[in-house]
Amino acid sequence: MEKLLNISLLLILNSVATSQPVTDPVAFLRCLERQPTDPASPNSAVAYIPTNSSFTTVLRSRIPNLRFDKPTTPKPVAIVAAATWTHIQAALGCARELSLQVRIRSGGHDFEGLSYTSTVPFFVLDMFSFRNVDVNVTDGTAWVDAGVTTGELYYRIAEKSNVLGFPAGLCTTLGVGGHFSGGGYGTMMRKYGLSVDNVVGSGIVDSNGNIFTDRVSMGEDRFWAIRGGGAASFGVVLGYKIRLVPVPEKVTVLPSEEPSEKEPLIL
Repeated sequence: MEKLLNISLLLILNSVATSQPVTDPVAFLRCLERQPTDPASPNSAVAYIPTNSSFTTVLRSRIPNLRFDKPTTPKPVAIVAAATWTHIQAALGCARELSLQVRIRSGGHDFEGLSYTSTVPFFVLDMFSFRNVDVNVTDGTAWVDAGVTTGELYYRIAEKSNVLGFPAGLCTTLGVGGHFSGGGYGTMMRKYGLSVDNVVGSGIVDSNGNIFTDRVSMGEDRFWAIRGGGAASFGVVLGYKIRLVPVPEKVTVLPSEEPSEKEPLIL
């Protein structure tokens, strides 16, 4: 009985030991190199670790809140600036192998620091290279990558049509990946609903590295969850297929000022 207890205790200790996160940046790079890769774009080629001269520049390039840019702010073990699906799969594989938390950053104005800070060992999966917008005027849809900002989306739509638009935020520095996954409200909400009400498809890589390129393959439950439920809880969103909405060719804006106490509003 005592021997059995000793063996059980040893197994428990080994399990705890192997679950501890590996925080050595070099070990993270080696892990990326062990993952399946595209010879034309090796996994380690898109990774930045603190010893790289450009690490700080890449990290700070999307930190809009200086409160999270202090020497005492916990820094990621690495930044993976994914440019292909393979890079994302490799990064998630190392997250599992090294017990590291993943922070997904789509490039918008995250003032809360949720996409680039953490209280536990982590790395940043940066999606700023996913910036394609493909507008199809014929069927009134568009594919927009997760790293695109709303301003870029509006611009690409306007290039193709002056009578089509999309209901999303007014601020042009919003990242589509975070904005849509949180619901997405804006000036056209009363007429057309939230952004996610007009999302008709998506692509996602789940935590096991499986790729789902459309709504059918991922299933309706997952598709529902990533539209407003915080997509990072379910995987890494590659992009969204959106339904464009009709808008007037010309819009008239009538600015008004609130009356002061001395000048009451007379109705």
